[in-house]
Amino acid sequence: MRVLFAATAVAVMVLSLLPLEADAPSLGWDKANHLAAFALLALLGCRAFPANLILVLSGLLAYGGLIEILQAFTEYRSAEWGDLLADALGLVLGWLVTRSIGAFRGKA
Repeated sequence: MRVLFAATAVAVMVLSLLPLEADAPSLGWDKANHLAAFALLALLGCRAFPANLILVLSGLLAYGGLIEILQAFTEYRSAEWGDLLADALGLVLGWLVTRSIGAFRGKA
């Protein structure tokens, strides 16, 4: 799970810093892309490091902030507070899904 989490984090960084192209993977709305990517990162991170949820989620929020800062230094991307907000909402969604999976498994 940790390798999958790390690979996903690298993929999110790479996709976030590449020039925008029409054929790039997309949900059709930039904020939805952020929400989905960070929900997946939260889900994988919380499953990979269940004893460190606060550290995982706060680290991922900082990671989203780092991506926005790096985008500000490119000519083809821009940093936006709305993107960081979408990242944060994705983290909450991923954490809620993780909790739901845990609750479901606990009742089985």
